Amino acid sequence: MLSCLSGLGLVSGALPARAEYADVILNRHAEAEGMPPVIFPHWFHRMRFRCKVCHNELGFKMRAGANEVTMADIIEGRFCGMCHNGEIAWSAENCDICHSGKAGLAPGIVGGHQTGGPGRW
Repeated sequence: MLSCLSGLGLVSGALPARAEYADVILNRHAEAEGMPPVIFPHWFHRMRFRCKVCHNELGFKMRAGANEVTMADIIEGRFCGMCHNGEIAWSAENCDICHSGKAGLAPGIVGGHQTGGPGRW
């Protein structure tokens, strides 16, 4: 069992994985609205979709901090809400899945390898 857990990175002291596309912290509005920051797992989405799906078809600009995303947008089916609608993926009622960051996290990219300077991937 221990070898199985260590293979999953669940054993105490395991180093977190670093992915090329990292995680994106969204906290421009979250804490101001009384919610924890959003941790967006960019690599998890990138493994399943080509860049153009989100950055062309859903309207996300390819620069960290350049997207003004609100819960109203998501609920109305824009940005994340195109897929997170309760049919394709879980809906916005499952707040804690996305709003999982610790208070005080600054918006931006964490982990991974950034290219093109700070705030870009």
